[in-house]
Amino acid sequence: MTPHIESRKEDISDTVIMPGDPLRAKFIAEHYLEDARLINSVRNCLAYTGKYKGKEVTVFASGMGIPSIGIYAYELYKFYDVKKIIRIGTCGTYQKELNLFDLILVSSSVSESNFGKVFGNDDSEKVDSSAILNQKLIEASNLLNKHLSIGNIYCSEAFYSMNSTLSPLVSKYQCLGVEMESFALFHIAKQLNKEASCLLAVSDSVVSKEETTSEEREKGLTDLIEVALTATII
Repeated sequence: MTPHIESRKEDISDTVIMPGDPLRAKFIAEHYLEDARLINSVRNCLAYTGKYKGKEVTVFASGMGIPSIGIYAYELYKFYDVKKIIRIGTCGTYQKELNLFDLILVSSSVSESNFGKVFGNDDSEKVDSSAILNQKLIEASNLLNKHLSIGNIYCSEAFYSMNSTLSPLVSKYQCLGVEMESFALFHIAKQLNKEASCLLAVSDSVVSKEETTSEEREKGLTDLIEVALTATII
C-alpha cells in the first residue's frame, strides 16, 4: 500500500489506462472488461483490474490536474511496477479543423508549470510522450479505422484561466488544444524510465465555443476508450 493506493502489488497490471474521472473508470470496467474487480477506492479515486480480450489491464482514475495525476502516476510507476500508462481524457481545441469527439494523440506536452523542476530538477517547458507506446496507439486506431490527429498539447494549471490561449507556448509549439494532466505524467515517466502516452477527445472548442455535457464526457467517448484498450493488446 501507498498513502493513496490501497491495492496489493499483484492487483495492478503493468499496463494502466488512466482516465481523469473515477466514474469513467467505473464505466470502462463495467462495459469493456471481463472479470473486473475494484482494486482501489481511497478518496473515491476508483480503479479496476480485469481482462480486455484476454489480456489483463488496470483502469485507474487520476483525478483532475497536474498535482493529482502526479501523485497517482508516481506511486503506480514507483511502487507497483507499472511500465506503461495511457492517459485518456478530454481537451479543448484551438483548431477550427477539429470537431467535438475528434481524437488527438499527444506527441509532446508543453507548459509553464514548474512541476518538472520541482519533481526532477528538469525545467524543460516541453516533454515528450513515449514513441513506442504512441506507435501502438496509431496501430490500434488503424485497426479500428479511427482517425488520429497527432501533435502537441498545452497543459494548463488553471482550468478557468482565460489566458491559456495567450500563452506564447501555444503558438510556439503549434498546440492542438489544452488539457491539465499530461505534463506531469510525461515528466514522471521520463524521470523513472517508464512509458507514457496521452490520447484525448475534443470536448469543447475555443474557436467555435461548442462543448459537450458532463454525461457525454463520461459515457460518450467510445472511440477514445476502444483505441486505448486495443493498444494494450498489440
